[in-house]
Parts: sequence; C-alpha cells; structure tokens
Amino acid sequence: MGTKLLHELAKTIRSKNAGTDKITFDIIFKEKEKYELVRQSGVITKESISVLYQVPEEKITDFVHYDPANAIKFTILRDRPSGDPGDGDIFGSQQYPPLLTIEIPTAE
Repeated sequence: MGTKLLHELAKTIRSKNAGTDKITFDIIFKEKEKYELVRQSGVITKESISVLYQVPEEKITDFVHYDPANAIKFTILRDRPSGDPGDGDIFGSQQYPPLLTIEIPTAE
C-alpha cells in the first residue's frame, strides 16, 4: 500500500472569498475514481481540516462532498473581515497550500 499527495490526484485545489467573513475551499477531481478514492479514504474530514488549519471545528461552517462535480468543498470563518487592517489575503486565494501535501492512501 502506498500514498499519493492530494495535488497528484485532484484537478483543482483552490480557495477564495465567500463573502467578507468566510473563505471557501474547493478540491475538484477530473476522474470519478480519484474523487471516490479520496472520499472513501476518510483522510479529508471536517475534523482533519480543523487540525490542518488550526481552527475549531465550529469555524468550519460547511463541509460537503458534492458528488455531481466530483468535489469536496468546505468553508472556514475568517479571523477578521476581508480587507480589514492586518488581513494578509484580501481575496482568500492563498489559503489552499496546506491541502496540497495531504497524503492519501492508495492500493499502489
């Protein structure tokens, strides 16, 4: 049994604003098989995202497996509103990198 990094399996991994007080994340797969592999691995959960982003689970307002799009989507409340003094990422577009190196177990 081996592992693959999430970025090796997913077509798109991104983050972006979801209003002024939230950042939403999308992990999208081109192939249904890769999506199902990641989903069934149980590695990406609300709990694991909480640990990865060092936020309480209550700050994760949504966590969805969206089968029609082969996607895993979640939203995290921001510590401060977008554009607030001290906000280092106004568009929320630079928050996805911790997801890239999540290890997913494979049969290989």
